[in-house]
Formats: sequence, structure tokens, C-alpha cells
Amino acid sequence: MAQIGFVGLGTMGKPMARRLLQAGHEVTVWNRSRAAVEELATEGARPAAVIGEAFAQPIVLSILADDHSVREQILDSGLLETAACRVHVNLATVSAGLASTAAKAHAGHDIGYVAAPVLGRAEVAAAGKLNILLSGPADAAETVRPVLDEMAARVWDFGEEPAQANVVKIAVNFLLGAAIEATAEATSLVESYGIQAASFVELIGHSLFPGPVYSGYGTLMAEQRYEPAGFTTRLGLKDTRLALSAAHQRDLALPTASLVQDALLQAMAQGATEWDWAALAEVARGRGPR
Repeated sequence: MAQIGFVGLGTMGKPMARRLLQAGHEVTVWNRSRAAVEELATEGARPAAVIGEAFAQPIVLSILADDHSVREQILDSGLLETAACRVHVNLATVSAGLASTAAKAHAGHDIGYVAAPVLGRAEVAAAGKLNILLSGPADAAETVRPVLDEMAARVWDFGEEPAQANVVKIAVNFLLGAAIEATAEATSLVESYGIQAASFVELIGHSLFPGPVYSGYGTLMAEQRYEPAGFTTRLGLKDTRLALSAAHQRDLALPTASLVQDALLQAMAQGATEWDWAALAEVARGRGPR
């Protein structure tokens, strides 16, 4: 069993850390707010008073909110200068640029840096059925692979550059946002002809588009049920902007991403910032006659 530091115990981090505890690993946990740390401590985790205690473990997994949080807590804080870990696995969805910067910073302190963003919501993490997108130096990736396997239905290897896994995650979320926007527009179209959205969603989910995306988000749209959010409009905008930024670095146009960004901005302007991003349906409905 491994000695693991786990940093970031939010919606996704807490069930992931819990899975590692259940697998018998020794897990030292840190979070900016203490409630989640104290909760996991009652389940056998070792509470860290400061983030450096987590980074004293041989393997560290972190899942912080965004680029800013990673820079503030890890890259710009002086933490790496005293860290004793061999490998740091960043599970968060961050920009390709941040991944490359982090990889260089870790290498300067002889710490392996691996990107491993995840696909799946909290309930999937709790069941240990995440899809984990892995990239980083082969030796570091091999070291952490058994730990990631404890949390995953499958670990997908995307190469030795950490930015590669992050770009794949960003691309997946871009596809998801585009699908949600298309479903929102299609739903508003059928509703304008007096057709029940629920019937339309049932049709597409049982014919051309089976699976969780169209039927899952379509159901939320039909029921106008956007809380509690599985993935907020605010986070959807963050990830759509990450896709546009990654494309800009390659002089690549993503016109659909620009449309999704505009729709998300409209949703936030209408007060849906913390609603599930299925709330794009309300933006689409609002484009019709009043």
C-alpha cells in the first residue's frame, strides 16, 4: 500500500481520497477549508495542518479548482523547494500552458509531474469508475498507475507531455458543451411547435443519441431542473475558454466554441452562474418571441 498525499477535497476530491482510503492506502489529506479534512480523518485519513505535510508523502495527488489555484498553492508558494514527494499527479482541468509550466517547475526540483484529469461526476468517483486521462514521463506515470487504477474504470495513456492529457480533457468538455448547446436549441425548437420536451428527449435518447449526454442533459432541460448542479455554468465557461486558448496557441479556429462561450455568458448574465450548464436551454428559449 502506498503513502499518498491528497490536496483538494471538493466535490470530486473527497470521494477520490475516500476510495484510496478504502483500498488500504495511507492518505494524508489537506484542504483549504477544514471540514472535509476532519470528515476524512474520522475515516482513517491523516489530517495535514499545512499543504507541505501532504507534499512530504512519496506520491501526491491534487485536484484544485483552476490554473490560479495551482499557481497560488503549489507553483508560486515555494512549496516545491521543500517538497519531499517523488511524483505529483495533477487531477485538475487546467490549461495546456499551465501544465507545461508546472512540468518544468517540478523537473527543476527532481519531482515527476503527471497530468491525470478525470471524466466523471462525484458519484462516479465514489464508485471508483472514473475515466482518467494520463500523460507524463514514463517512469513517473508507471509509479502512480496502480494508485490511479484504484479510482478508475480505465486509465487512458496520452503520451509523455503532461499538457497532452489536459488538452484531451479540454477537448472532451468542449464536445460536451457543444452537445448541450445543440440539445438546448433543438429542445427550444420543438417546444415552439407545442411538442413536449420530455417526449423529444425520450426519442433522441432511445434512437440516434443513446447515452448519458443527450438524454441526461435533455431531461434536465425538459424539467427545467438546474440545481443542484453537476457541473456549473461558471465551470463550463472556464473550460470553454481553455479550449479557445489552446486552439489560439495553434492558430486554430474553434467557431463552435465561440458560440458556446457566448451562450454561457448569456446564461451567467441571467443569473445562472451556479446552475448546471444545462441552463443553456433557458438561453435558447429566451431567443424566441416573448
